[in-house]
Amino acid sequence: MNELPEIGKLSPEVFNELIFTRLGARSESVIVGPQHGVDVGIVEIGDKAVALTTDPVFIVPEYGWERAAWFALHILVSDAVTSGLRPRFLSIDLNLPMEMTKQQLQIVWETMHQGCRRLGISIVCGHTGRYENCHYPMVGGATVLSIGEKDEYVTPRMARAGDKIIITKGPAIEATGIFSAMFPKLIEKEFGATFSERAQRVFYKMSVVEDAMTAVGVGVREKGVTAMHDATECGIWGGLFELAQASGLGARVEKELIKVDDCVTRICQYFGIDPYASISEGTLIITCREDKAQEVVQALSQKGITSSIVGELTHPGHGMILVEGGEERKLEHPVVDPFWRAFYDALARYGSLERVQ
Repeated sequence: MNELPEIGKLSPEVFNELIFTRLGARSESVIVGPQHGVDVGIVEIGDKAVALTTDPVFIVPEYGWERAAWFALHILVSDAVTSGLRPRFLSIDLNLPMEMTKQQLQIVWETMHQGCRRLGISIVCGHTGRYENCHYPMVGGATVLSIGEKDEYVTPRMARAGDKIIITKGPAIEATGIFSAMFPKLIEKEFGATFSERAQRVFYKMSVVEDAMTAVGVGVREKGVTAMHDATECGIWGGLFELAQASGLGARVEKELIKVDDCVTRICQYFGIDPYASISEGTLIITCREDKAQEVVQALSQKGITSSIVGELTHPGHGMILVEGGEERKLEHPVVDPFWRAFYDALARYGSLERVQ
């Protein structure tokens, strides 16, 4: 019998067993409902398409209040943009810990407000209060709505065999960003001040908003992008597996074609985690028609976003193949993200060092 994971998201097996068969009232307006590996739901209302996504409001005080609020907002919006539609509205619930002060809330909310203004998002409703037994980092939940024309959104089911796979920024962006934000003194001691400063800038790559909006600017469906997935839990390997599974296709990916930031390689090696299986908010996996792939990469490059064509979707009968060193092996879902154990181990070992020095 499938059990709940020790930590993190439900496995596909538990999701299918407990969630997928119990989705309330049926509606013909629902075009994309809950699916493992799909970041949004999509409904058609009148002549418009509406994409919805819901996530926890994830606030980590140790990042610094402004940085924590920036990240919390971009986690929410990064899922929404994988629909290909521009985010327009935000509904947010803040269940704040008792120790949060008015000044801290003011910084968090002002950062979110300014971020929403820059992204063109209107905050339309919510709930805010302090309560017992509420703790960081999960301090509420929020829903982002994106709205567009019915021919503007994308879903994994629009992908087909032969579509190219593009990956932006490379693996373990989030793992690296969090380690560098939480342990700057340790990283500076091990790798030097210049490296530590560069690694800390990775934090602000933990968003796929510009990646996604730039990619769909080339075109969607037959004219370009067919599907997008934000590589969060279990990183690139998990994201690739989930996207291929959601599209009902196979995949063939060459590991050496995935661009990797030097900061990522060295920090992941230091903390003993596989960067390709580690959490990577900020990494966008894109599928697009073969004749548009290079144009998408060029458009991303013009915005300063690193990306590369790393493989293609294949007939489902071919399975999911990873090519490494010229040899093929089966691409499998990591199931458990190695970042979390390494992160909490590092907190136990180095947390006092960061606080004292």
